[in-house]
Amino acid sequence: MSAHSAVRDTDPREGTVLKSAPREVTMTFTESVGVTDDSLRVLSPENRRVNADSAEHVPGHADKVRVRLRDDLRDGTFTVAWRVVSADSHPISGAFTFSIGAPSETSVAISAEPAVNPASGALYDIARYAAYAAVALLVGVAVFVLACRPPDARPLRGLVRAGWWTLLATTVLLVFLRGPYERGTGPSTLLDPELIGNTLTTRPGWALLARLALLAAAAVFLVRTEAALRRSPEPGAAVPVVGGVLAVALAGTWAAAEHASAGIQVPVAMTSSVLHLLAMAVWLGGLVALLTALNRSQTPLPAVCVHRFSRVAFASVVVLVLTGVYQSWRGLGSWDAVFDTSYGRILVTKVCAVVVLLAAAGFSRRWTTARPAERDTARPAEARVPEPAGVVAGASADTMAEAGSTAGDGTKPGAEVGAEVEAGVEVGAGPDTGAEPTAVGPDSGPEPDPDTPHPRHVHHRSLRRSVLAEVVVGVAVLVVTTVLTGTQPGRAELETAAAARSGAGASADGGGPTASTTLIPFDVGTPGGHGKVQIVLEPGRVGENRVEAVVIGPDGGIATVPEIRLSFTLRSQEIGPIDAGLTNQGGYWGTQSVNLPLAGTWTMKVTIRTSDIDQVSETRRVRIAR
Repeated sequence: MSAHSAVRDTDPREGTVLKSAPREVTMTFTESVGVTDDSLRVLSPENRRVNADSAEHVPGHADKVRVRLRDDLRDGTFTVAWRVVSADSHPISGAFTFSIGAPSETSVAISAEPAVNPASGALYDIARYAAYAAVALLVGVAVFVLACRPPDARPLRGLVRAGWWTLLATTVLLVFLRGPYERGTGPSTLLDPELIGNTLTTRPGWALLARLALLAAAAVFLVRTEAALRRSPEPGAAVPVVGGVLAVALAGTWAAAEHASAGIQVPVAMTSSVLHLLAMAVWLGGLVALLTALNRSQTPLPAVCVHRFSRVAFASVVVLVLTGVYQSWRGLGSWDAVFDTSYGRILVTKVCAVVVLLAAAGFSRRWTTARPAERDTARPAEARVPEPAGVVAGASADTMAEAGSTAGDGTKPGAEVGAEVEAGVEVGAGPDTGAEPTAVGPDSGPEPDPDTPHPRHVHHRSLRRSVLAEVVVGVAVLVVTTVLTGTQPGRAELETAAAARSGAGASADGGGPTASTTLIPFDVGTPGGHGKVQIVLEPGRVGENRVEAVVIGPDGGIATVPEIRLSFTLRSQEIGPIDAGLTNQGGYWGTQSVNLPLAGTWTMKVTIRTSDIDQVSETRRVRIAR
């Protein structure tokens, strides 16, 4: 199964009517889940808790949770409210009902309480965004310094320190925020010893502790490496090896606690996640380092440094493309998931952001190829100067960044980049002078006319602007990617709906079909105006049927809406539409009587209104038995 757990089955099942009271309630999920004492709450029609014990795993089954019930249960409709933490560390919640004897006139109205407290969730997400940015600075800038060896690394040391301190601060904050995030409580419980202790006994907590230990080791490594670089520009073979091990281990703390740690092909997925994160860090952090070196270095940046970064960036592009395609396949699973799931829609948004990045990089590429010729024709021959190598090499870096955001669009920038870099070095040297490649920096070369900007200076400004634009768009892509890591993958969302459909029909005591359950995603196109509506049709047979419609919000919790309309049409017999006449039952919409006169495959149309003007209609087919 895929990352982000989903309910596979419940016992009793949703909407069933039992002849006698069950001894316990059991829920089966699509993957292993974490539970607390309060993970399952069973409420009577009078809103009294009927748990006889705390929730626990079924012995030997990490994907099954149960809670024992009291022996004195009366007839009526009971509500099960549940909250667990999926294997990829995201909390999920929901509710379902079952009845004993006969459905009661009233049932518990579950409040629209989200799976995650909004304030705690916002702080948790901000810390996650900052952590991703910090690891990009820490790893990317360090790789730029070691691989490209700029002559003046002093401005870049500040970036490395900023990355290290930010990652340390966000990791500590995540340790404290993890408990409120999982339990759905507010920031006021940030320092709750019980929640902190619970966090430190879970896999996400272990990953955060490992990250802190690795940051301590990284601090020692950075201090010693800086001292070694001051003594000699060649740090030695051990430095990249030790640095590489630390970087891989740091990236592994993300892979061990998020989507890659659960679902199909976990070893391959975790390896892909580590490589993807490192490639992103090297590419985006390297761009930031390049921009800083161009703007703040006292010593002009040699073209050879940009040449080296182009090679490193190309390697990052290859890794990003390969791992990005694999992770998209793993997260979606089918074309249906592209537009029918939240994960697919966010992925489309990311692709659109990448297109913007491609446009920015394409503009830089056109400028670098067109302007030299324009300058040569516009200026007298005696005023022309050799084109610096950094001009074309800088464009190569931009091209790398362009390709780094692509998920296999068929372009082959490698050969072009290599040609551009080599051509840049030759031009920088000049045709006959044999001079060294021209440096790229704010002070490289005199201006022949104080009133006319030197073409090299004009290019440097445009190069800095180009790199800055790519960094800004790259950060936007990083933000969308972070949102994507916190979204249920499309494969899992479709499997949830399939599990609901396959689980519908059989009663808890082994009798014939007693209910039909359909889970329908919807999106009205407004902020927060998406989710799923779960429709239970009981018994799903010819004649009178009872209907319950529950809306599940974007955070996985039960939500309320102003109106739900439901109709049934049997097109083969030209019957309908039959309006179900749903009314607000307090927490859900339903009716006790909708008459479906013939067996067959009916078209069920549901309309969800989320405001006075916003609504959306969805249709599904439902089988009505004889």
